[in-house]
Amino acid sequence: MQQLLEFIGNHLDLFAALIVILLLLFGSTLISTIRGIKQVGPAEATQLINHNDAIVVDVREDKEFAEGHIINSLHIPMGNVQQRISELDKYKTTPIVVSCRSGARSNTVCGWLKKHGFEDVRNLKGGLMAWQSASMPVAKN
Repeated sequence: MQQLLEFIGNHLDLFAALIVILLLLFGSTLISTIRGIKQVGPAEATQLINHNDAIVVDVREDKEFAEGHIINSLHIPMGNVQQRISELDKYKTTPIVVSCRSGARSNTVCGWLKKHGFEDVRNLKGGLMAWQSASMPVAKN
């Protein structure tokens, strides 16, 4: 233990960099947990869609959405969610899976939806990249 403290004292810049990297890696998961936002993978999202009539809200930009999206997903770009949130009011008690490219933008939108009283909001962990990696189907416009 003494050696560890000595190392940290001698290499404070390296230790600070390690802390920053760890926060970047685990920060969004920690924030999601604190906010009460559930993370779901592609398999669990599929179960929610098929068995619980969950809707998927894709918050990527128009061009990204056109290149491929989850079948029957509702497209509302992240920049428009706050203005178009009333379009989702009828889904306040319905499970909602929010997706983006990697899961970061959708995580932010999940927080907004929770603040507006949506009961069952989940973030697609890894976003559309994880969805495609799991060989799940996508539609193209």
